[in-house]
Amino acid sequence: MPDVRKSRRLCRRLLTPALTLVLMLTAAAEGPERPVADTDRGLVRGRSHGAYTTFEGIPYAAPPTGALRWRLPEPAPRWEGVRDAGAAGSRCVQLPALGPGGPSGSEDCLYLNVTAPAGAAARGARRPVMVWFHGGGFVNGAGDLYPAGRLAVRGDVVVVTVNYRLGVFGLFGHPELGGAPGFALADQQAALRWVRANAERFGADPHNVTVFGESAGALSVCAHLTSPASAGLFHKAILQSGSCSTTMPPWSLLPTLGVYEPFVPERRTVSDGVLAAARLGCGGPAALDCLRRLDTDRLVTPELTQAFSKVSYGGAQLPVEPRRALEAGRFHRVPVVQGTTRDEMRIFVAQTLAVYPVGDEAGYRARLERSFGASTARAAEASYPLSAYPTPAVAWAALLSDASFTCPALRDGGALARHVPAYGYRFSDGDAPNATGLPEVPELPYGASHGFELPYLFALVPLADPQQELADRMTGYWTRFARTGVPAAAGAPQWPRHRSPASVLSLAPGAGGIRPVDARAEHHCALWDAQWPAVTTAP
Repeated sequence: MPDVRKSRRLCRRLLTPALTLVLMLTAAAEGPERPVADTDRGLVRGRSHGAYTTFEGIPYAAPPTGALRWRLPEPAPRWEGVRDAGAAGSRCVQLPALGPGGPSGSEDCLYLNVTAPAGAAARGARRPVMVWFHGGGFVNGAGDLYPAGRLAVRGDVVVVTVNYRLGVFGLFGHPELGGAPGFALADQQAALRWVRANAERFGADPHNVTVFGESAGALSVCAHLTSPASAGLFHKAILQSGSCSTTMPPWSLLPTLGVYEPFVPERRTVSDGVLAAARLGCGGPAALDCLRRLDTDRLVTPELTQAFSKVSYGGAQLPVEPRRALEAGRFHRVPVVQGTTRDEMRIFVAQTLAVYPVGDEAGYRARLERSFGASTARAAEASYPLSAYPTPAVAWAALLSDASFTCPALRDGGALARHVPAYGYRFSDGDAPNATGLPEVPELPYGASHGFELPYLFALVPLADPQQELADRMTGYWTRFARTGVPAAAGAPQWPRHRSPASVLSLAPGAGGIRPVDARAEHHCALWDAQWPAVTTAP
């Protein structure tokens, strides 16, 4: 019998390459518009778009359903024949980002999408890989929302966009899990392992991988910078509008919302998990078995979604709070680009004005005192006088943008720059197109708000000619960084490293729109840094 088994294994080794070749030739007969690639799990048939090709809906892990709910991702099963990769896979379960409505998507959602320039790279070289983690507060979003053809072609890079588990499925914690394992981050790590195993099959270099993301995607990149489990999975990092130190002061958006911190102690998440299980009727022994038997809809509620929308630290995935890890130099040594938009908080404040208006001068002062205390409120009012802004709402959004996004990112940039090449930017196009679908608010124009730089990297909405020129420059900076570790663009101003106060590159259309600025001074970071707790060593 051992000889028979050995013979069968030998036959499989001999026949599999031949069978793969036959399948690829058969699939190719359907036409060049349906290219075929061979992954480590089987063949996939994508689509040609002229200058680039796409392979969508490729499973990078087994469906985390049934007994695999709240388990670390397992390898995707192999498949026979040629799998259709002409359309995106299911998005992860989520509630609507705005307004009422029930859940959409599926728990079977661990898919990624590959966009590659057509043809071989110049001189036979392997292209860099850029792996995109979407935003959405860890409760919304999907990889297929970001068409990457323009980025791939103009930058001659391979772009991979990723789905990962969201909300209660991605960030749940419970004693029976041994804590809060961070399934969302583990999914992303599984996707990066897939990239390492398959990049060459798409003409890319598995040893030149850049992770980049916006909002929750940037927070994910921060986590990977400080997670021991992410070591060796990437070689460069770009964080857009989300840093290890991002936070929002209490009652800044609604009178019922306290401090927003995207990273929380694991014990808090586990405590919330015990409470949630009890409310769902699973408070006894074998709580996880009980929870795994529940229908998806029972778990996707606004309350549970928000309760499990933060990344836990203090466990194996993130042993140390990320901002403390940065300050202590406990992060992976890779070059980093990090930045924010000029008017980050405008879009958030605008959505709450109808129920929580800033009001007049007295209302503005009351908000300052409630969120920051009397002493800081006086200093903030001096730095952000209402006379300098068209409305109190614009003033409030400006100081929140600085306190919550811009200055925390600059603090982190300083910590990074002590050990690795670090570069900072500020997206400053006040006329950036609104790709969100949200109505404009006269009292508070969106300007260069949170996420408004995304159409300059992904083909989301049409751009005016000056904005398209800026988009070309930004694409050049981003992809050159992915290739070499230095952000540069042909014919564009040099991007200085994070060494001096005037080291942040402002990105705006028109002559002189791209230039270094002293962002710490312009955004009153001395004021906000004084409010930040001193962090010198990790606990």
